[in-house]
Amino acid sequence: MAYARYRATLALATPLGTPLAGDTLFGQLCWALREAQGEAQLIRRLEGYTQGRPWLVVSDGFPAGYLPKPTLPQYFDVQSDSTERKAAKKKHWIPVACADKALDSLLASAADDATAYSVPDDGLSRVPVKTQQTHNTIDRLTGTTGEDEFAPYSMSLTTHATGQLIDVYFVLDEERTRLHEISEILAAIGTSGFGRDASIGLGKFSLERIETAHFTVPIHANAFWTLAPSAPQGLDFDGKRSFWRVLTRFGRHGNIHALTGKPFKTPILLAGTGAILSPSESFSPQPFVGQGLGADGTLSKAEPATVQQGYAPVLPIALPRATP
Repeated sequence: MAYARYRATLALATPLGTPLAGDTLFGQLCWALREAQGEAQLIRRLEGYTQGRPWLVVSDGFPAGYLPKPTLPQYFDVQSDSTERKAAKKKHWIPVACADKALDSLLASAADDATAYSVPDDGLSRVPVKTQQTHNTIDRLTGTTGEDEFAPYSMSLTTHATGQLIDVYFVLDEERTRLHEISEILAAIGTSGFGRDASIGLGKFSLERIETAHFTVPIHANAFWTLAPSAPQGLDFDGKRSFWRVLTRFGRHGNIHALTGKPFKTPILLAGTGAILSPSESFSPQPFVGQGLGADGTLSKAEPATVQQGYAPVLPIALPRATP
């Protein structure tokens, strides 16, 4: 296996009905590959997926030029007063240029949404806006909405500035998949739409570029910084020096399985994006950590072969040996 890390930059064209989460995007990439090249090709790529040999690992989408702030206890992010501590809680993004800095410098570089989503040309902020979109289901017998399953309902919607640039990181096994294949199926998803309500225009984007992503290993690096939700449970990480927020993923099928009577998957627990995972033994840089879940009927009754991305692309980070 020959793993390489790439960064794809997307330009959003319409609002998002589903957040650009790495495990969700991985699932849609699998479906797009299946539709473009056939089920046999997808099965071939998924060989060994739950045995630590993923063909592809996908990050969340981040404002271009930024990474998610590491999830750490407050004592790592020393602030002099309560006002600074409150301001620090709103700073969710780390500039890519600061990714190899010592932890105190890295955390000091954190930026808020207004900064991360600003446009370099004019400096104006383009912070995403979350709203509710009302949907109606029409009773074909009466031609109107009504009660129960025909009652109007609302769904969340995230609107970015048109053309907002988003970075997504990929770890690719180049012995099984070529970069141009990922570019093609990612562009196809952008045309048809990502996530919920793509059929009514949500989730459309264009692929601006895709390039190799190089990161310098910090001095005294000893832990992993995740760029997507991951499944670290049962792996060899030091619980006393690992930090994450618990994420419960209530997954559901897309594509044709979304139209069946059993679209929902088994809920699973993941470590949220930005987790810091310290190995129990010696540290060595890796392109990803985690594990592949499923493929044995545990995740879906509609499709027993369903897998869940429990892997995450990672960056090395230097965690102080002694906690404050």
